[in-house]
Amino acid sequence: MGKYRIAACPRPLGCGRFAAQVSIASGRGSASTDRVMRFVDDFPTIDDAARYAIAQGIDWVSAVTKPH
Repeated sequence: MGKYRIAACPRPLGCGRFAAQVSIASGRGSASTDRVMRFVDDFPTIDDAARYAIAQGIDWVSAVTKPH
């Protein structure tokens, strides 16, 4: 999304559900940054967790890049 790379990183929980995480990266080489956000909610499937993570990542990028 623009200069940002958004990647879902869902992970399994011990109870059989999945946690949502998203990585938002920008830049290249030594000028790169990567923000990882983890969320409290858990989800019944890995796809549900991934969709939620991507949506949250897109919302974050949209808020950060919105003109003031």
